[in-house]
Amino acid sequence: MSKYQLDDSPIYIDGSDVPKNKLDITNPELIHEIENNLLIEAYAKFSHELNENTKFDEEYFVDIHKKTFEALYDFAGVYRTVNMSKGNSQFCLSEYLTNQSTRIFTELEKDKYLTIYKDKIEFSKKVAYYQSELIALHPFYELNGNLS
Repeated sequence: MSKYQLDDSPIYIDGSDVPKNKLDITNPELIHEIENNLLIEAYAKFSHELNENTKFDEEYFVDIHKKTFEALYDFAGVYRTVNMSKGNSQFCLSEYLTNQSTRIFTELEKDKYLTIYKDKIEFSKKVAYYQSELIALHPFYELNGNLS
């Protein structure tokens, strides 16, 4: 059974926490290993591409998810369309995802994508704030926390 509670489960193989995938893998350990390998590759690739002109806007955020997982999942880079929770934590309702995502990334843009924070403590507070906002948003079906 999925680690998430969903209104409907359009992406999981019935009775498991394994997302339907392009490789038809049903083994949860194997799918998680592949996800981790894709993440490691993405971290290396995207960290080398960063420069002073990189804008951490919504388009970039969605693009990272898509480019990281599109070889494995059809839902890579696509916002979920169902409500999800994990334990007692309700993520942003799917009907509000677009508005709340726009709010978060507009706020981040007003914060000049954090380039204005020279003090390490203030910078750290802002990073923590935006990370928690993205985790609560949980816009994708899977692998949100790993990217935020």
